[in-house]
Amino acid sequence: MLFSSVTFLYYFLPAVMGLYFLAPRGWKNAVLLLASLLFYGWGEPRLLWLMVFTIALFYLCGLAIGTAQSRKWKKFWLLVSIVVSVGLLGLFKYADFFISSMNALTGLGLPLLHLALPVGISFYTFQSLSYTIDVYRGAVPPQKNPISFGAYVALFPQLIAGPIVRYVDVARELDSRSHSWEDAMAGIRRFLVGLGKKVILADNFALLVELFRQSGEKSVVFAWMYAIAFTLNIYFDFSGYSDMAIGLGRVLGFHFPENFNYPYLSRSATEFWRRWHMTLGGWFRDYIYIPMGGNRVSRGRWIVNILTVWMLTGLWHGAAWNFVLWGLVFAVLLLAEKSLPGLQKLPDGLRWLYTMLAVVFSFVLFNADSISQAGRDMANLLGLGGLPLLTDAAVYYLKSYALLFVVGFVGATPLPARLGRRISETRLGSILQWAFFAGVLLVCTAYLVDGSFSPFLYFRF
Repeated sequence: MLFSSVTFLYYFLPAVMGLYFLAPRGWKNAVLLLASLLFYGWGEPRLLWLMVFTIALFYLCGLAIGTAQSRKWKKFWLLVSIVVSVGLLGLFKYADFFISSMNALTGLGLPLLHLALPVGISFYTFQSLSYTIDVYRGAVPPQKNPISFGAYVALFPQLIAGPIVRYVDVARELDSRSHSWEDAMAGIRRFLVGLGKKVILADNFALLVELFRQSGEKSVVFAWMYAIAFTLNIYFDFSGYSDMAIGLGRVLGFHFPENFNYPYLSRSATEFWRRWHMTLGGWFRDYIYIPMGGNRVSRGRWIVNILTVWMLTGLWHGAAWNFVLWGLVFAVLLLAEKSLPGLQKLPDGLRWLYTMLAVVFSFVLFNADSISQAGRDMANLLGLGGLPLLTDAAVYYLKSYALLFVVGFVGATPLPARLGRRISETRLGSILQWAFFAGVLLVCTAYLVDGSFSPFLYFRF
């Protein structure tokens, strides 16, 4: 079930919210768990067992870690949770990738498994792992209520595409959380911001991306329009989902962590990854990079740590070599920035330009169906692909999408949020603000009824 769907907006969400707020305090987590399982099973009923198994596995391992009398047994149950969950993730998401890679390297003809990829498996696996790791470290006590723990793992607002919410961040709110009219209104506004990002901006940029792929009249200018459109598409798609998740969480009494902080204002690759998908970056830092030694090791080991973490970051995003290379590209950029302090002395404008060019080219690699296609796309951007500089098709689409690009560029900065805050401080601010959000909902509904929407990009991760 999509957030950006009529079924979710006008049937599922009102029904769940009504039941949730009518339920006694002690039953609210049960309502959330049942609603979340329904939400997940709506699109993938055959894989609902995997979600239930994940809840049971981590709940029991957490209890076992918490009650074990020796560190040896605590470590044993932690390893059980890691091996089983990562094994399932590897089976469903990466088995065919490794088999096909092995076939290509060795000439073997091993058959592919063709297993369906469970939606959001990377997200809820990482969330669950953070629980048993933190229980093992003593950061949180084990959750003894299976309903509350199940609600944490399956919580529908952020189940499918994040942000990655660690148990330690919501442990208190799972057991006791407050609700207020102010939180509910703030959550609704945040949700509608995300809905607008997704339906009005991301989906229209996705349409231009598809038009480029299908066009028989490509050009260098059109290639740059495609690359920039995808760069804006993936930002508004993913940050839009995060906004909706954070907003729904706020309505339900949860305070989820932020996931984006205007990443396209970054002036280095390092800064970009402090602003982009912040919960994933924080997860890899705290559970992979630092345990490996971080930067408190020899230079050679530090380079290995960086390359390992970023290879895993790329692989987390998808089971294909272009994702692995995408992660390694950022590893090389991060190593270069840390090894060449002179880069930090360049003017801010040049540093921003370098960063954005690196990001755009990286997303061309990210969105390619193959390494060879990525090579062709990059050659086209550099004018080395044999394409003309400009065609009538490029001129037509440039005129048609000029306003959308302007809105996208401005929307990727803090300016709209600042303007909204200033308007809200005026005498008519509240009325104007809610009139705006009502208009966003109306326009989004018109798009959805018309069928002009696409699934969230991060559903495949």
